[in-house]
Amino acid sequence: MPATLLHTHRVEKPWGRRDLYPGFDDVEGGGEPVGEVWFQAPGDTAPALLIKYLFTGEKLSVQVHPDDDEAHKRGLPRGKDECWTILSATPDSTIALGPKQAIGANELRDSALDGSIEEKLDWVPVKAGDFYYAPSGTIHAIGAGLTLIEVQQNSETTYRLYDYGRPRELHLDDGVAVAHLDPYRPIVSPGLAGDYRTVLVEGPKFVLERWTGGTHPVALPEGLTAWIVPIKGSGEVAGVAFKAGECVTVTGSETITASEDADYLFAYPGTVRL
Repeated sequence: MPATLLHTHRVEKPWGRRDLYPGFDDVEGGGEPVGEVWFQAPGDTAPALLIKYLFTGEKLSVQVHPDDDEAHKRGLPRGKDECWTILSATPDSTIALGPKQAIGANELRDSALDGSIEEKLDWVPVKAGDFYYAPSGTIHAIGAGLTLIEVQQNSETTYRLYDYGRPRELHLDDGVAVAHLDPYRPIVSPGLAGDYRTVLVEGPKFVLERWTGGTHPVALPEGLTAWIVPIKGSGEVAGVAFKAGECVTVTGSETITASEDADYLFAYPGTVRL
């Protein structure tokens, strides 16, 4: 099919929220907090990318993901580069990205065990509209009070280094082995690529653009899938309607028709923009 509306899968998390975001139903009564919403294709498929919303009521664990090479050493299909488009943030919201200063492997392990790793990370203030790209190997922790869209390589391999005393497993051997020990270096987004396109990141694992409303043609090479992630507004592609809180995949040559107020992400695997 040239376009598919993806299934919405809500994931309960101890750090999640009951008040979510426009386009999603809040958790009623005493239901468990929802931390993530995943968009998944019907059937048993393993696409190159995975799209999620995150709703954080508390800090996520300090964690790290392997790159492709480290994943392959462990018998895994791929690593996990990821990026975050911030939709809303409380005034004190932060994300930790790498250590403040270069850190040795032994020091990283010891600080993860005694909890001092929190103070050694670079906690960056974030606000609505910000964008961050975290290459695999980046030590990171997403803070509380955020709603964001995560675009990532389709891997759920997470090595947890520290979890604030929560009773969850840590993965110190693998985490320390794959972690970048130097401070994080932010990417520079390419920026405007036309009247309606802003390129947020261009490779190495995927391209992510932010588009505005109107009628826009897309021509995808054979075998390439793109993801449309509406933030606000509504639209249609190949006879499939979409609105905020949903996600649609598209293949081939089609035309996206979106409301004038539409704001959406357009993501696809690769190293260069189409």
